[in-house]
Amino acid sequence: MQSGQGEVPVWLDSTFPSTTAAALASFGTGLPPGQHGMVGYDVLDPDQDKVVNMLGNWDAKVDPAEWQPFPTVLERAAESVSVTTVSLPQFGNSPMTQAALRGGNFVSAVTAHARTEAAAEAMDTTGRSLMYFYVNELDKAGHRHGCQSEQWEHQLEELDATVKRLNASLPAGTTVLLTADHGMLDVPEQQRIDFAADASLVDGVRHTAGEPRMVHLYLEDAAGAAGRERLLGAWRARFGDRIWAFTREDAIAAGLFGTLRPAVGPRIGDIMIAARDALALYDTRRGRPAAMEVVGQHGSLTKAEREVPLLCFKAEGKPQRR
Repeated sequence: MQSGQGEVPVWLDSTFPSTTAAALASFGTGLPPGQHGMVGYDVLDPDQDKVVNMLGNWDAKVDPAEWQPFPTVLERAAESVSVTTVSLPQFGNSPMTQAALRGGNFVSAVTAHARTEAAAEAMDTTGRSLMYFYVNELDKAGHRHGCQSEQWEHQLEELDATVKRLNASLPAGTTVLLTADHGMLDVPEQQRIDFAADASLVDGVRHTAGEPRMVHLYLEDAAGAAGRERLLGAWRARFGDRIWAFTREDAIAAGLFGTLRPAVGPRIGDIMIAARDALALYDTRRGRPAAMEVVGQHGSLTKAEREVPLLCFKAEGKPQRR
């Protein structure tokens, strides 16, 4: 992008799992998933013994402020400066926003152009300030059409235009940081597999959760250590080096979730299956059929999913009002 002068491209490492709920919560709180508790797209709520969604279908019995109890970055910043979020209308008071991105004023607009204008107006009428500006069109195009598609490339060009408008319309000297919550790779249709069709892969499993590239498996109490080893062996026998198969204890010891808060541990699967190549794993007993139409996917540990760019520049814009 040629949106401003002095850009310094830096590569960052997203969270594990490399999924929106976990990554945006870390972005919004400055904490690892082991602390903020958003450890997957959907995960087990131990209090209900029920799988709950962390994005658009949040469970009514889960309080966002209890699930993620720490102050957000926006809340802490609002004690010292003006704080604004510019995003889509449906995210204004969503449970995800309440959990991980609460704080400051929320300004909504539908199109990227309208959001740009709203951002410029908000920044032009405040002094020292912090703004969170959200664009999701590129991610949506990747999921629907793939990140190698013409549609994705078109949305990348649209994003570039959005950043150029911000560069020209924000107060001169405004520091702009542009990054993403995760990466993505394309999964061919024939590699989107219904693992529930193989009884050996769900033997002793009480709940399945997570996402197709990072599956949480929660075992029946009766499965015990022998059942866990048998299940690990079945997954490794079926998929070999196409997956990483490991236990909750393995993940915690490796620091994948960061320092773990006690309440978060039971939300994590007893066993986790992370895809290593272009593979997506579904439990069609509980998922929507349309989910298997998703092309661009993320959630696992690969470089494509976890490595994200950081661009930093000073807006050329217009002088700020006095």
